[in-house]
Amino acid sequence: VTDTQAVAAMVAACRERFGRIDVLVNNVGAPTPGGPVKLTEEQWQAQLNLNLTSVFITCKHVIPVMEAQGSGAIVNVASTSGIRWTGAAQVGYAAAKAGVIQFARVVGVEYAKKGVRINTVVPGQLHTPLVDAFLARQQTGGDIESLLQTRRARIPMPFEGDGRDTANAALFLAAD
Repeated sequence: VTDTQAVAAMVAACRERFGRIDVLVNNVGAPTPGGPVKLTEEQWQAQLNLNLTSVFITCKHVIPVMEAQGSGAIVNVASTSGIRWTGAAQVGYAAAKAGVIQFARVVGVEYAKKGVRINTVVPGQLHTPLVDAFLARQQTGGDIESLLQTRRARIPMPFEGDGRDTANAALFLAAD
């Protein structure tokens, strides 16, 4: 999703196969820990590319299709990291997810009268396979339970949702 040509080819393949595109869900993202001092410029740029530019690229190619149809729904998945401190220093991820939220606000208003709805789901702490496979290794040397305890301690209601919670919100926003 960070490769413009690959996204354009995917959009063309969808149009060829289905004749239209009714729903786009931008659900890509992964954090890199660190603040502005710890992150390298390359890590910063990689965070923006994966977590924000990917949304721009997919929308750039899908919105014209939806606009021509007079309808479509785009659902972006951001994070509470984009609206507040969540207990983890991950400034690149947080800045990018804040950008996703504002991107949807601006583009959503621009295309609303053209029948294209753009919304953003802003999930909090979720226990997903990414947590077990990537974040636990990155943050706690692979100790999943220790990471889960740390994450739960940062939230008012000490339990985490899972991917189905986000999927159900996205499904609602994509539906008529």
